[in-house]
Amino acid sequence: MKICIWGNLTGALTGRTDGGGEKQMALIAIALAKAGHEVIIVDYKITEDFVTSDGIQVFCIKGWNNGIRIIRTFTHRLPLLYASLKRVNADVYYCRIRDFRHIFAFWAAKKVKAKFVLGIASDLDVMNFGKRLKYQYLAYIGRMWWFFSGILIEIVYPFLLRKSDIVLVQHEGQRDILLKKNIVSRVFPNLIDDTEFPKVSDTIPKDFIYVGALDKRKGFAEFYELVTKAPLQTFTVVGKPRDQTGQHYFEKFKSIQNVTLLGHLKTQETVNTINNSKALISTSPMEGFPNTFIEAWACGKPVLSLYVDPGNIIEREKLGFYAKGNINSLLDEINHGEPDSGLSERTKAYVINNHTLNDFRIKELSSIFENLCEPEARL
Repeated sequence: MKICIWGNLTGALTGRTDGGGEKQMALIAIALAKAGHEVIIVDYKITEDFVTSDGIQVFCIKGWNNGIRIIRTFTHRLPLLYASLKRVNADVYYCRIRDFRHIFAFWAAKKVKAKFVLGIASDLDVMNFGKRLKYQYLAYIGRMWWFFSGILIEIVYPFLLRKSDIVLVQHEGQRDILLKKNIVSRVFPNLIDDTEFPKVSDTIPKDFIYVGALDKRKGFAEFYELVTKAPLQTFTVVGKPRDQTGQHYFEKFKSIQNVTLLGHLKTQETVNTINNSKALISTSPMEGFPNTFIEAWACGKPVLSLYVDPGNIIEREKLGFYAKGNINSLLDEINHGEPDSGLSERTKAYVINNHTLNDFRIKELSSIFENLCEPEARL
């Protein structure tokens, strides 16, 4: 089968990903390539075609930066995107991360009589507009492109959810939300490459770690509040500011003695840093199934989450602490939580059984795409 994925994935394929959604798309591509499928990525950020070590073909969109700024989106970029996707002539088109431009992949799929698969990257993808307004759009207020694309996303995305040949969700909670909207979906968990698993740390961990974008949407202000209330603990921050809120608190952290700022790190460096930490802290008010959670568990570390417990995994599998939105409860866990001697083995076993990019997951993913293309296939 020929499978086409589009997006800014070159960084994720080479260990320099800027986002969890891109990393998961890259791992999906790798898994499908390992299953023997012809995988083609259309990446608008690169200027030359290339082939990865896994045999994934990455195509650029020639002429993407031509034309007059502002209007070139309509005169050049969108027509070129559609033409490039259509030219691939794939059997299946796969999209992930909220973007109105997915409609061009959908139209290309219909044009060449292919199937269209939509992957969910965040709980916000399946929730109502009010949630997205609060946790996403208002967090980036003032950016004209974000405002413009946001309107188009709200028109296009509900259409794609209902018209996709299959919707892949990250956990049961997302599936249940879609089912209430009469949209049937299938759970396929986020993946992790087991080659990224670090060796057992020979140091005694002392820092709590925060990993991710430093911005309002990811709860960086709440993290600052948490740190200022725990002066006896030490913290490491991995990530770079992505908005004014992130930049503001990043500068304030520079004068706080118990905080170490490491900036943006490559994937392997990030995992190694997590491995040398006490626990991963999450203060993001809205997520999907964070890659950082899986990475922490793969290192045998607990996740201490203020707002998010995807699919009730943390509480059900005893993989850390879920504060249910109570920052004082999370603070108490940081200051007085007792070590769990069996947690490391439990978290690693959970990752191996549910998220590792192994033969079982590769076959499972491959069968989803193959069954979709069977005559008269229905979800």
